[in-house]
Amino acid sequence: MKKIILIIIILAIVIVVMTWKPQNINTDVLPDMDPVQKAEIESRANLIRLETPLPNSTITSPLNIRGEARGVWFFEASFPIYLTDWDGLIIAEGYATAEGEWMTTEFVPFTATLTFKNPTYKNNGSLILKKDNPSGLPLHDDALEIPIFFGQ
Repeated sequence: MKKIILIIIILAIVIVVMTWKPQNINTDVLPDMDPVQKAEIESRANLIRLETPLPNSTITSPLNIRGEARGVWFFEASFPIYLTDWDGLIIAEGYATAEGEWMTTEFVPFTATLTFKNPTYKNNGSLILKKDNPSGLPLHDDALEIPIFFGQ
């Protein structure tokens, strides 16, 4: 009887582990993504999570950005954000601001707004949320880059 209960518990644990997915990642939009970009977003889900815009979203100006990041992503309650066109040219930049106590290892909500002009050539680009790194040491650099499309 004890062996049967033990086997059931082990099977339950295996099923949970095999079906677990990182929280706050909209899996409806990720399957259509390039596998490398998808892996990059999933690998940072324990550091930074973007509520809006989602990957492959169509955006317009002004762009309202909302999500949550671990306190280590911030410095002085903010971190830089860049919007680039298809060629990597920065067309807007600003700072996300913590909406709570940022000196923690827990997730802290953030918001930002970027105003931009749509590129004249191609309608795709990237939103880059860069970990603030006041030390300047490459060891502490990190960023989340998501693909976006520019609307009319």
